[in-house]
Amino acid sequence: MHSVRVSGGRKAAVRRRLLAWFERNARDLPWRRTRNPYRIWLSEILLQQTRVETVLPYYRRFVRALPSVRRLAAASEDEVLALWDGLGYYRRAQNLHQAAKVIVAERGGRLPRTAEDWQQLPGVGRYTAGAIASIAFGQRVAAVDGNGLRVLARLLAVRQPIDRRSTVEALWSTAAELVPPDRAGDFNQALMELGATVCVPRRPRCDECPLRRVCQARRKGCQDDLPRRLVRRRVPHHEIVAAVIGRRGRYLVGRRPTGGLLGGLWEFPGGKVERGETHKEALERELSEELGVEAEVGERVASVQHAYSHFSITLHAYQCTLARGHPRPRYHTALRWVARSRLNRYAMPAANRKSMDRI
Repeated sequence: MHSVRVSGGRKAAVRRRLLAWFERNARDLPWRRTRNPYRIWLSEILLQQTRVETVLPYYRRFVRALPSVRRLAAASEDEVLALWDGLGYYRRAQNLHQAAKVIVAERGGRLPRTAEDWQQLPGVGRYTAGAIASIAFGQRVAAVDGNGLRVLARLLAVRQPIDRRSTVEALWSTAAELVPPDRAGDFNQALMELGATVCVPRRPRCDECPLRRVCQARRKGCQDDLPRRLVRRRVPHHEIVAAVIGRRGRYLVGRRPTGGLLGGLWEFPGGKVERGETHKEALERELSEELGVEAEVGERVASVQHAYSHFSITLHAYQCTLARGHPRPRYHTALRWVARSRLNRYAMPAANRKSMDRI
């Protein structure tokens, strides 16, 4: 798909109507009351793949605990992960932390001003860079998230799959043309806001849309059919077993290696059930491989479902008792015996957290 050219008159109409609508209808969000680039950066990282309503308490918690980039850089990874606990996609928190360290060590604590410089930092892609640079510094640059792509696809009646690279590039190019010379940040936020509140995935509220008179999809009556997506492959599912090992009121948890899936988080020892294994056999094998111990597997205390971006799991937690050997961190970077009342201070994967709540 080639870039879709927008005529001068239509371009002006889109800008005018969208900005006027945003002034009247923008949600009152704490990161919209500031031009502080640190807080805007923080909000954009928190909002990646997460709903605004979910992010609000995390944003307030972060701002209270780590109010500046220097304070974030000086924090321990455990402190950052604990603030993030329950939000998911923990790599975002680790990249945020690493980026803060780079800003302090290499830039003297001065945050970048351009999208190009922002993209040099861990965890900052094209959208996030454009959003921060336009909102905090007024740079005339596009920032198109999933909501924005949906709005543009309907506005231009784009029938090509919206998740195809060529389509994405074409819509980004069109968005760059639409961004006004001034108020770039407001325009980018307005585009996202429209997608989040009016031009929603199903049953878009076209009668409330400020762009209804210039929207090609509405004119053609195909707004409910757009945007189109490529056919998704079936998401694999894994059975996971975990050992809840207690000793004098404390439970054994291990810290996952940094760099891999859920790196740096604490979990109950265990792993994936291999083909042909029973849960008991899988758990005995995992405890031998991970901890160098033999254990007696008792009753199941929880079974929880959880979905990640590319696969889903069912985690089965079993009460276990050490029978032989002393736990050693063969897989984990550290092991700790933690009181039940203090487990909530440790950042854990969502499935482990759910199972812990049922112990």
